[in-house]
Amino acid sequence: MWNLVRKRLQTAVVTRSAVELFDQSASFGADRQSPLDDLLMRFNRLAVTSFGGAVHVRHVDAGSCNACEWELNAILNPVYDISRMRIDFVASPRHADLLTVTGGVTRNLLEALRKTYEATAFPKAIVAIGGCAIGEGLLRKNYAQEGGIAPFVPIHVKVPGCPPRPKDIMEGLLLAMERLNNEVEHNGS
Repeated sequence: MWNLVRKRLQTAVVTRSAVELFDQSASFGADRQSPLDDLLMRFNRLAVTSFGGAVHVRHVDAGSCNACEWELNAILNPVYDISRMRIDFVASPRHADLLTVTGGVTRNLLEALRKTYEATAFPKAIVAIGGCAIGEGLLRKNYAQEGGIAPFVPIHVKVPGCPPRPKDIMEGLLLAMERLNNEVEHNGS
């Protein structure tokens, strides 16, 4: 057993190549930016102009299998490093601009989801990450689950997948930021 663990730790496991992750190729010259650079510029522009320098995200696990959490955790690693895009995960919903929810809602976590949503300051946006949170995943309504989060909290952005890729999660966060910014500019609050 320990030999397997040691071997696993010594060998780096890469599920996707760096080229696939960032969709970069030799065709990107000095005059053209890569999609990741464009994403970075859009994140930074929104964070500085609309969110006071940084965007704060509160994550709520409503009863998932943790596959989406692994991918959500991957956006914090050095490959994606979402903190350079001025996005910080916070422990308190009172400090959050965005809520990310993973997993179908279990009956035991329904109240926690509602309280977290209510404690989040207005204006707020909810990002449903993964098929279960959207209501299309493996875990649908059954004796222990209520299904997706839509009947309990509004969904502003859906990030489908089982689990979704980190780049898709980052694009979902960006879309939520843009929608929240448009809502604030439109309503003036």
